[in-house]
Amino acid sequence: MTSSPLRVAVAGLGFGRSVILPALRATESTTPTCLWHPDPQKLAAAAQAEELQGFSNFSALLEDDHVDAVVIATPPMVRAGLAQQAMAAGKPVFLEKPVALSAAEARQLRIQALQSQLTCGVDFEYRAVPFFQQLAERVRQGGIGQPWLVKLDWLMSSRADPGRPWSWYAKRDQGGGVVGALGVHAFDLLTWLFGPVASVQAKLSTAVTARPDPASGWLRSCDAEDVALIQLTFARGGVAQVNLSSVTRNGRGMWLEIYGSDAQVVLGSSNQKDYVHGFTMQVARHGGPLEPQAEESAYGFARTWPDGRIAPVARLLDGWSTAVREGRPMIPGLAEGLASQVVADAVQKASSTAMAVEII
Repeated sequence: MTSSPLRVAVAGLGFGRSVILPALRATESTTPTCLWHPDPQKLAAAAQAEELQGFSNFSALLEDDHVDAVVIATPPMVRAGLAQQAMAAGKPVFLEKPVALSAAEARQLRIQALQSQLTCGVDFEYRAVPFFQQLAERVRQGGIGQPWLVKLDWLMSSRADPGRPWSWYAKRDQGGGVVGALGVHAFDLLTWLFGPVASVQAKLSTAVTARPDPASGWLRSCDAEDVALIQLTFARGGVAQVNLSSVTRNGRGMWLEIYGSDAQVVLGSSNQKDYVHGFTMQVARHGGPLEPQAEESAYGFARTWPDGRIAPVARLLDGWSTAVREGRPMIPGLAEGLASQVVADAVQKASSTAMAVEII
């Protein structure tokens, strides 16, 4: 490829339009060229507003000479199929998470990418957030010692209102549920920090069991979990307690607590409207008091937006486009997407069997 920006098509008009598009435009190494959505009316309105070409036929999009690569930010149930189609056409892909509905599906994606020698990235954006990068370096250098106990509470109120309309999120077989929405992020974050997960125990539950259909108003059943209580045991030692909820009224957001042999770390944010803004980090060394930590300039963003998700996504997209040009793998990529999905599948199995599930 030349040094000109990577020309990227975006599949999906939700997160794809609100976050991916501005992130692509903010990154000098990428430029969006077109949109895909199966609904011609929604597509036409979005394409006109964004001043981009629109395709409702995905095959036609892949054949377009102005498409070098594809970002797939659709609902989970179609994500893997579109990725397979794009890679078969020789296009590198950047996937929202979860990358597939199962580990078996994710494994096939990774095999196809390896066989096609295509660079594929995954939007595990916490790897691109300054305080989390700062924490990862501290862990890498041994700054917390052995992680004896890790607690991750991610308690959101986004679906606490039973009147919120039914959508695919309510169906487990369509990729809905809090494990797919939050858990795969959490599993990737924890394995990035502390290494592979060896075993899983879990209890999943559905608090809101029916929601009104957006068209008819009749109640439709919900079987996807909206509360998850999970325990992970790491292969290198230590355990993590992970509590996830999308139905926690006045939920406190995302908080990660690490109790290590040499230090305690508390990193979190109560801002439920933003994945990035509001995070703080405190560290206590050798049993001393918790002390606030400043964000180090080496990890800071050159620019941020009112929607804090755009900056880390732009950082990942820039890394993806660079890896595409250099013909090398990207981290996080499909290997990391698969690893997270393996844990997600184990969580579902552990809950349904009421038994611990060994992974490695």
